[in-house]
Amino acid sequence: MEAIREQYPYLYETHLHTEECSACAHSTGAEMARACKEYGYTGIFVTDHNWGGNTAVDRSLPWEEWVDRFEQGYLHAAEEGGKIGLDVFYGYEAGYDGTEFLIYGVDGAWLKAHPQIRTATVEEQYRLIHKAGGLVIHAHPFREAGYIPDVRLYPQWVDGVEGVNATHSNSGSMAHNDPAFDKRAIAYAGQHGLPLTAGSDIHTTGLLGGGIAFRRRIRSAQDYARAILSGEDYVLTNGESWFDKTGNRITDCK
Repeated sequence: MEAIREQYPYLYETHLHTEECSACAHSTGAEMARACKEYGYTGIFVTDHNWGGNTAVDRSLPWEEWVDRFEQGYLHAAEEGGKIGLDVFYGYEAGYDGTEFLIYGVDGAWLKAHPQIRTATVEEQYRLIHKAGGLVIHAHPFREAGYIPDVRLYPQWVDGVEGVNATHSNSGSMAHNDPAFDKRAIAYAGQHGLPLTAGSDIHTTGLLGGGIAFRRRIRSAQDYARAILSGEDYVLTNGESWFDKTGNRITDCK
């Protein structure tokens, strides 16, 4: 593990929920920030469930008010991150009847200026996010769960695939724990030439340690999008093992 962390010292949690905005989460943004700093993350992306998923924010609110409420988990995490030296970036998890996408590179101001995103199709979402310089990653594409009626794949309308989800493959996970979900996602990404990402899909401060480690510090969510799209060097982890960019296991974390 020491050799990997020396080469890739900047570790990021790319899939994280807060109780302010995700109905399934149990820890606040500030609590998540403190836990991630203590674990050793350089930064986190707050990816709460949006209006199409398991949001904790009243969908009947006027659009701009909804966005203001939806930002609270991120804002609380960012405020705490600023105090303790943790980089905190804006993201969200878009839901389409159980099929979910991790969105990076846009923010609350962009959402307010683009209310059409609320009713966008998967294709329209991709085009809107790309025009803004953002990134669309298919989250846990092969997960089987009661809230997911079907596995639906959109290789032409995503930039990459979450191939290592710690909730699936970390032995400490308490939900959706089936490494086969990750194996299928890695194979699918390879078939379509899509880059892989990794995250924990974490909802509490009981961290799993998943994410992506880079050789250099990420400056912003759009910088992260460029790093993935340009093929920059990085490694993936589920908190127990390290994987290369194609999903091949390198070594254990301990």
